[in-house]
Amino acid sequence: MGYFGVHLHTDGAWRDDAAPGAPFLRVEIHDSDLAIVSFWSAGAAGLFYLGYQPRDYFDDPAASRAVDNDTETAAFVVWARVVLGVTLDAGAVRPLLADVGADEDPVDVFVEATLARLLQMLRLPLPSELADD
Repeated sequence: MGYFGVHLHTDGAWRDDAAPGAPFLRVEIHDSDLAIVSFWSAGAAGLFYLGYQPRDYFDDPAASRAVDNDTETAAFVVWARVVLGVTLDAGAVRPLLADVGADEDPVDVFVEATLARLLQMLRLPLPSELADD
């Protein structure tokens, strides 16, 4: 069985708070196969998937909303600059995102590895539960 967990980064740290009032990055990992990444600030907000899209993983189109990965990547780049002061290369971020109906395997066997690469680009540490692995 893979890893399951929800991690929230807000106010400069990984926290257990359920409802942040400040800009945030939220990552929900399901069975080490997919991660739902959501982010919010006054300047940019969005959602994307790492590993598999839930609609593909569960073979159920209703399992996740459709996302435009190019639009979400652009919003995430803005979020990183506004919230973290980090300039991301959209061309490096975009390949990490799960495409709907992808015929190929995900970038990494375990989605935690893909998440680690994304967090490294953001200059953020891993959540403590993942850093121990």
